[in-house]
Amino acid sequence: MSNQWDNNHDYHSFANVDEVRVKHLVLDLNVDFDRKELSGVAKLELEFIETQCRQLWLDLRDLIIVDIFDDNGDSLAFSIDKQDSILGERLNISLNSQSQYVKLSYKTSPHAQGLQWLTPEQTSGKSVPFLFSQSQPVNARSWIPLQDSPKARITFDAKVKVPVGMRAVMSAMNDATADLNGEFTFSMEKAMPTHLLAIAVGDLAFGRIGERTGVYAEPEVLDAAVKEFEDTEKMVEIAESLLGPYPWGRYDMIVLPPSFPFGGMENPRLAFITPTLIAGDKSLVSTVAHELAHSWTGNLVSNATWRDLWLNEGFTTYFTNRIVEAVFGKEQAELEVVLEYGRLKEELGTANFSEQNLPANVQTQDPNDAFNRFTYDKASMFVHDLERRLGRDLFDKFLYTYVQHFAFEAITTETFIEYAKKTLLVDHADCISEAELLEWVYGCGMPQWFIAPTSDSLDKVDAALSAWLAGCEASSLETDSWRVHHWQYFLNSLPEVLTQTQLMELDGCFNLTQSTNAEIACDWFRVAIRNHYDPVLPALSDYLIRIGRGKFVRPLYSELQIGGYDAEIAEIYAKARLGYHPSIVVQLDKSLNFKD
Repeated sequence: MSNQWDNNHDYHSFANVDEVRVKHLVLDLNVDFDRKELSGVAKLELEFIETQCRQLWLDLRDLIIVDIFDDNGDSLAFSIDKQDSILGERLNISLNSQSQYVKLSYKTSPHAQGLQWLTPEQTSGKSVPFLFSQSQPVNARSWIPLQDSPKARITFDAKVKVPVGMRAVMSAMNDATADLNGEFTFSMEKAMPTHLLAIAVGDLAFGRIGERTGVYAEPEVLDAAVKEFEDTEKMVEIAESLLGPYPWGRYDMIVLPPSFPFGGMENPRLAFITPTLIAGDKSLVSTVAHELAHSWTGNLVSNATWRDLWLNEGFTTYFTNRIVEAVFGKEQAELEVVLEYGRLKEELGTANFSEQNLPANVQTQDPNDAFNRFTYDKASMFVHDLERRLGRDLFDKFLYTYVQHFAFEAITTETFIEYAKKTLLVDHADCISEAELLEWVYGCGMPQWFIAPTSDSLDKVDAALSAWLAGCEASSLETDSWRVHHWQYFLNSLPEVLTQTQLMELDGCFNLTQSTNAEIACDWFRVAIRNHYDPVLPALSDYLIRIGRGKFVRPLYSELQIGGYDAEIAEIYAKARLGYHPSIVVQLDKSLNFKD
């Protein structure tokens, strides 16, 4: 790690959090679908770390600041004195000596990167528009003026006005029985990172799952969502048995329209979920377990900067696997780890990541670049290795104590290592050395002692693939007992180069081009594009226009680019772009060299 960086500093925020902290936020917002605008007042309660501090630096992105007052109603001088294409703008506010509060009157831009405004036609019901946010990593600043850093944990209250008949929900305590009279109030009394601030507004119904769990969704999607996610309450109980009482009161979810750019987003009390998880057979619900696991590793113990994202995602990916094992059995848990390692191996083979270690050294880059297979899957392999070395019982004690020790704090990679030196390396010196710990965290590639995960359950897939490649007909392969994970493994294990005859045979036998499972379809499309199997193009086009999840659309456009499908990309992207979330549009415009 280069010593030019201060590892305690958040290079993706302008905020002066070491001098003054916003500890509580009060929002009073009006949602205007015609203007595609949030407008209102943000009141920030300040806590001075440096008593002589007379400036408050906030993060903005395309916000229009109307005026700013202190708690006496006196107008405060302000200016936007820094701008950056990645960070947005710095709002510099001159404080009076006694300022305890700052009230900002503001409105958002219709192009706010953290908000997506959907027309009625883009929703399931086709009659009412829809709004949802995506704040992580640095887009909370595009809809609220604040210190937009994981280090700056806040509590908040909010009042939100919406058109009568629509429901608003936030990452706070939601009341499923609230009247749809156009006004909603919210409270979050537990301090949380700003990238977990979330709002959604639309035609939303609620389905109860358990005492503390439920799901919001458009009415047309609700029954399928409740059925698919019916094991959520059981997941909460399993998670509690590992890491202690659930710290946020309720765990509700909202199923968003297909343009939501992620599989899920762990906003406390209201996890955002993609509809691509509703496969009808619970085969993809490990993403629900993942967002739930974040309630401890990510929301309770947070990354201090985006360099430290692996502390969130690695522990959460591991913890997800433990929940899946307890709820769905060891076979599914093993299969998921093998697929995880397969994704990591693919990324390890690319030149971009030859120097990548667990900390995502993105100090001068877009923090979205931190979300890669290293911060998720290599970090998860590290945690699995710790469990293997200590044994499950001793490791569980370490994990529980670690989470309780840092509850409601944001920590750096180096904070974790110092903690591990005093606990892990003392209590379990016979299991792991400091050199081995540091090799996992700061070494490139995989440690030489690493043993790749395996699953006996995949032997039948290996046998089927070998038989097919040796000339056995696809129709004679025994695939009836295969789960989604087996199909993914099969598709990802196919040779790079296949003939058109081979592809036609697989497609004809297993109807892969028309698969209704988003994961299988994506993996198949990648194989097909790589081999110029053009019968997939109409279905691929429909898929890319219908789904906006980054995990799927980014690699598919990338495969099309590599394959020289420039005309097809231009045609598909022109239709699909309007339906994608602004944050994905920014990334795809760049990678596809799109000029608006």
